[in-house]
Amino acid sequence: VKTKGVFGEYQLGNILEQILTPDQYGKNVATNPDYNGSVEYAVKMPGKDNDNELWLPIDSKFPTESYELLIDAYESADKDSVDSARKQLIRAIDGFAKDISIKYISVPNTTDFAIMFLPIEGLFAEVLREPGIMETLRSKYKIALTGPTTLSALLNSLQMGFRTLLVQERSSEVWNILSGVKSEFSKFEGHLSKVQSQLKTASSSLETLQGTRTRALDRKLKNIELPDSDSNSED
Repeated sequence: VKTKGVFGEYQLGNILEQILTPDQYGKNVATNPDYNGSVEYAVKMPGKDNDNELWLPIDSKFPTESYELLIDAYESADKDSVDSARKQLIRAIDGFAKDISIKYISVPNTTDFAIMFLPIEGLFAEVLREPGIMETLRSKYKIALTGPTTLSALLNSLQMGFRTLLVQERSSEVWNILSGVKSEFSKFEGHLSKVQSQLKTASSSLETLQGTRTRALDRKLKNIELPDSDSNSED
């Protein structure tokens, strides 16, 4: 039983490591302040506005005894044994779901649901043979049941959520930069207009000065008679 438990935890950790970055999940996380214990893994949910983390608890379970009884019943080809073993398996899963719900779900520290991870696809498939098992666990205990493939799909969806939020955050930064540039450009445009206006005023003043003062200087110069250079040389 312990070996199977270690295998389940290793399998879960391996999937998380392949899909998420180290800062997007935690190991042995105390998600419930009213429970003196920790869940095997928990994902840091994106989009939290305050400094407190919002966790999605994920716990791996392996109902070793009931699953092995079911396998033995299949090998014996005894329908009654198969039915009995499957009922025992479902009871075990139900007990696990209740345990996870009580220990690890703690709103607002966590999401309002947790994930039970079954580390073998065959085990997951056997549990799904029970009609309505997913809906039952969700309604009774707020537990989502996953196998390796379904958990990978779920984590990929969460990863897309991380990336979308990252893009949104970066977009916000870009918009802030563009707004700053726009503001600075508007200021520059205003200063440039003032300089252009001042230049036009200065140019107009120069043209006025050139016209009026040049005419005045011409009048003054006409009243001045310069000596003849030839007569000066004869003297």
